[in-house]
Amino acid sequence: MTLRVRFFRVVPEKLDRLRWWMAEVARRRDEALETLANESVGHEAAWLLQTADGPILVYAIEAEDLAQVDRAFQSSSFRIDHAHRRVMDEVLAEPFPSEALLDLRA
Repeated sequence: MTLRVRFFRVVPEKLDRLRWWMAEVARRRDEALETLANESVGHEAAWLLQTADGPILVYAIEAEDLAQVDRAFQSSSFRIDHAHRRVMDEVLAEPFPSEALLDLRA
């Protein structure tokens, strides 16, 4: 399994929309889990950090093949994936710079 962690600035005025959407994904758990299976994702998680630079979304996924995850998401016919793409395009700004300091795998 490979872990991918990404960091994005959140448009401050869209913070409530982001929180609403993540809660909506949790409410639609069965549908969301179906998309994870389609993408071969074993684990997906998101955290919100409040920083002096504004809100930052930390988004992590774990999968066998991250390229396959991207292909499956881009070609997805699931309504929740289309909604997810629209909301993320609306609420996220540019990636937030980060420096990976450690990445150990057994």
